[in-house]
Amino acid sequence: MKHLLIIAGVAALATTAPAYAKPDHAKGHKGHHAKGHVGYGTGGCPPGLAKKNNGCLPPGQAKKLYNIGQRWPGNYGQAWNYNQIPYDLRSRYDFDDDYRYYYGDGYLYQVDPATMLISQVVSAILR
Repeated sequence: MKHLLIIAGVAALATTAPAYAKPDHAKGHKGHHAKGHVGYGTGGCPPGLAKKNNGCLPPGQAKKLYNIGQRWPGNYGQAWNYNQIPYDLRSRYDFDDDYRYYYGDGYLYQVDPATMLISQVVSAILR
């Protein structure tokens, strides 16, 4: 009786074993697959994200990275001087010409030049 149960268990496991199939790209089919990053910029970054110079991050992810009180990364956004900011934004948000300003992905960042900490983030689509 014990041998019969063992044989039945082995048979059940053998019939339910997963099928080992190779994916299409491993079978040697060329098809429509191309080598490398076709239509992408340096490092496989899509062209729309590559031109933003933020490390190939989507806008929502980049926005989450830089908040008030965090240190400003030197490689993100474009540096703006005080006079490049439209007057209505300068007056509405009390921008001061003593600070540095950076624009990236629709956000204007006010950065303290002494500590390089972000002191204000304004959602401002300027370009």
